[in-house]
Amino acid sequence: MRSVVDGSKLRASEMTASLFGGMRTKIVLADSAEVRDGLLFLLGGGWTEVGPQQQPFALAGIIEVDWDETNARHLLDVSFEDEDGAPLMVSTPTGSQPLRITTHFEVGRPPGSAHGTSFNVPVAIPMLPVPWLPGRSYVVQLAIDGREVDRLRFRVRADAPSRLP
Repeated sequence: MRSVVDGSKLRASEMTASLFGGMRTKIVLADSAEVRDGLLFLLGGGWTEVGPQQQPFALAGIIEVDWDETNARHLLDVSFEDEDGAPLMVSTPTGSQPLRITTHFEVGRPPGSAHGTSFNVPVAIPMLPVPWLPGRSYVVQLAIDGREVDRLRFRVRADAPSRLP
């Protein structure tokens, strides 16, 4: 199997079942994640509550690519929204921008693959700390070729009340 992201190995991916056919994917949040030798390795994976402090984390998962979707370029789009549906904004050199990760990938069929075979693509996206707010909830959305294939809600713990001496 060959995975390509703009000329390099696909390093990010996710997995969940779609009701309407096409690629299936399911995403999870983890303390860290890595893809090596076609396998997904997670450390502290599957959390849905974090913080309240900002910290590095990883977005990870599996994309299951159907036979008829191989040997074609696909657009992977990951976005983050707050509980009100507003984009999670991050500071950049050009000003505040929505947190969004977009890349292309392509999965080839190995010679001799049986017709109808699907191919799993493990994905691990390391994330620097993002400016989430304590006590708020967020949604990570994953779309492939413009179609949402998975979403994951997570919550940032509220700040601990300060103790008076």
